[in-house]
Amino acid sequence: MRNCLVMAVIGLLVSGCTFNFPLFPGPGPLQEAQVDGTGKAKVLLIEISGVISSQEKEGFRPAPSMIASVKEQLTRASKDENIKAIVLRINTPGGTVTASDIIYHELKTFKATRKIPIIASIMDMGTSGGYYIAAAADTVLAHPSSVTGSIGVIMLTVNAKGLLEKIGVEATAVTSGPRKDMGSPFRTMTAEERAIFQGLIDSFYQRFLAIVQEGRSNLQMEQIKRLADGRIYTGEQAKAAGLVDEIGYLEDAVELAKQKAGITEARVVTYQRPGEYSNNVYSRLLAPGALAGLAELDLASFVRGGTPQFMYLWMP
Repeated sequence: MRNCLVMAVIGLLVSGCTFNFPLFPGPGPLQEAQVDGTGKAKVLLIEISGVISSQEKEGFRPAPSMIASVKEQLTRASKDENIKAIVLRINTPGGTVTASDIIYHELKTFKATRKIPIIASIMDMGTSGGYYIAAAADTVLAHPSSVTGSIGVIMLTVNAKGLLEKIGVEATAVTSGPRKDMGSPFRTMTAEERAIFQGLIDSFYQRFLAIVQEGRSNLQMEQIKRLADGRIYTGEQAKAAGLVDEIGYLEDAVELAKQKAGITEARVVTYQRPGEYSNNVYSRLLAPGALAGLAELDLASFVRGGTPQFMYLWMP
């Protein structure tokens, strides 16, 4: 049957016939899929997997950006009174400052409206922006083998000056002021420019600390600052330090969500696109290893565009 279809399409193309339906249609609307449990009440699984960014996913099956996807899921969940709790399945090294903050904001806004429990379950990795998002949850669980922490900010940029000199190319910028091209990949950053960038990074860092303090009422700011030097922690170390609440698996997070919601049974559901398949709580983990998600981050764009990127990202 497949061969017949392929031959039919080739025949149409060769004959010059035209058709107006897409061979590879774009993503359709979200559909609810049950992956576990029984009953009228629902626990919604929302996945935060891969590098956190506002970039739409291109390729054979294009998809909305992570921000758009999370917003769409929360909007649908807000209209379903049977959803009694949310479990965030986090598997990410982090991402851009703004994308991390927007998802955090959307979760906090949803909580203020629906007032249902949100449980964060850190899988392989929930570092930097991933931990920032987890701070919006009522309770944070980490697997025994999870990696978390990396609280801090990094600015990614490149300096291609030496490369251009080797190939005999010189870049010239005409600007309206001496700082207009600061961060340019075509020249060395001055001490004054570095100080300006450091001020921005310090500001983003202070916001990160404030977010952690709001989510970790058990910790004083001085304790958080000592923990927030960029280092990573195992799940057990994070629990001992007070950065996560419990050590447990995804099923434990679902049970805790039901307990917090005051229900004894519930259907565990996800929202997915047509053609996707889920049959258990671990289905559709997009990042085979969270560091592999860095492949989604187009580092070459920094060379092409030259714009520095501010990141809540663990990038060893």
